[in-house]
Amino acid sequence: MRRPIALLAGFLLAGACALPASAADGDAKGNEDFTIKDPRITESSGLAASRQHPGVYWTHNDQDKGAYLYAVDSSTGETVATITMTGVGTPRDVEAIAMGPGNEIYVGDIGDNDGVEWPYVWVYRLPEPKTLKDQTIRATQYVVKYSDGPRDAESLVVHPKTGRVYIIDKQEDGGHLYESPAKLSAGGTNVFKPITPLDMWATDAAFSPDGETLAVRGYFGGVAYDWNGGKLKRLERISVPLGQGESISYSTDGTKIMLGSEGANSNVVAKDAPGDAGSSDSSAGGGSSASSDDGDSGRSGDLKVGAIAVLVACVVVFGFRRLVRRR
Repeated sequence: MRRPIALLAGFLLAGACALPASAADGDAKGNEDFTIKDPRITESSGLAASRQHPGVYWTHNDQDKGAYLYAVDSSTGETVATITMTGVGTPRDVEAIAMGPGNEIYVGDIGDNDGVEWPYVWVYRLPEPKTLKDQTIRATQYVVKYSDGPRDAESLVVHPKTGRVYIIDKQEDGGHLYESPAKLSAGGTNVFKPITPLDMWATDAAFSPDGETLAVRGYFGGVAYDWNGGKLKRLERISVPLGQGESISYSTDGTKIMLGSEGANSNVVAKDAPGDAGSSDSSAGGGSSASSDDGDSGRSGDLKVGAIAVLVACVVVFGFRRLVRRR
């Protein structure tokens, strides 16, 4: 998948603004920065922390030659298992992955950016394997339609308590949170309905482990919301690293959010989870990058990066968004 707007921003800032991965605070497994080293993973578009295997994150390519999922050990950056899904046909545009109750993996084949024309998209569900090794697992495929017509989307989340599935459509001027039926049906069409608007150009989202916070990210920033039963309340801004920002996940213990990007040898950056003392900013503007003093002198570069990201966002989004369309 090509995204000219975001790629142009990356080109403008290449080299001078590139930040190397560095160790994040915290001793728990899966709470530190890491680099995805698998040469097969060149377009990591989703990220989900394993609960059964501490320190392991599941990811996938935006578009792949098969229905593959990769388990990456964050302590080494190496892939420790490759899952081949069966029972799902040929994926079109896999954009998101999430963990649900009962250690089940949900995969969102929900991208639709070539004219927004698919009459339906798919969600896959499969059990997370207890043993990490290369294997084939049969998944359940669900047909998904939106009540208000086709949508392009890159964000899928599953509430950790209720198991309900939600999708956020991707629109420059802000999208909506779409809610699934109470129980997905593998034998019919599952109609998702919009329940809450979001002022975010969303590329991914994640629930906190307790289900109380929904973190949504875009290319240039993010926002954390109080879940509030689906009636979202803005909590604070989330600053994100520069680059082709695509994914977000909470660490298993909920103390960190992990921010991933596309590209070969892509970095996953750990930041303190929303809600830490002194980081709240309820007046944040949706979709804009923000930096806050998290007490870590090693992160002082975030202020400069945040300011540059805002500048690039203005130039690229308002100057070029009508000129180019990603494929």
